[in-house]
Amino acid sequence: MPIQGYSVGRDYTLVIQTASGTLQPNKITAFKSKQDVTDVRVKRLDGITDHVRFFDGWSGSFDVERQDATLDNYFAQLEAGYYAGLNEAPAQIYETIQEANGSVSQFRYDGVLMTLADAGNRAGDATIKQSVNFVASRRIKVS
Repeated sequence: MPIQGYSVGRDYTLVIQTASGTLQPNKITAFKSKQDVTDVRVKRLDGITDHVRFFDGWSGSFDVERQDATLDNYFAQLEAGYYAGLNEAPAQIYETIQEANGSVSQFRYDGVLMTLADAGNRAGDATIKQSVNFVASRRIKVS
């Protein structure tokens, strides 16, 4: 639920759909995404520079407090498939947002490939924080 008209992290719900089913890390603590673009500069003969933008998909990351082997098992399966010569099917990420005005927005990231960017630091008196990076072909407004 929004706070004083502002979107906050708890307004967001993520569902990660893979070829082998839903990937459900227990404690996602952060999610970050950005639109990737290529900006081409066109230098005209009159000295003025025009800009042409090409959309190049999306990228981002999410952080998880490790409670079980969900992420480790998923990426071990992907790695084993790679060495076995299997084709990796892309995933999808569904992002649902409870807006401050009471409406709900939903976006779908298509063509998602994920990488276990950080499997976590193991220490005797700390939780293990894992980080996953992703790239996506597109982000489409579902509702």
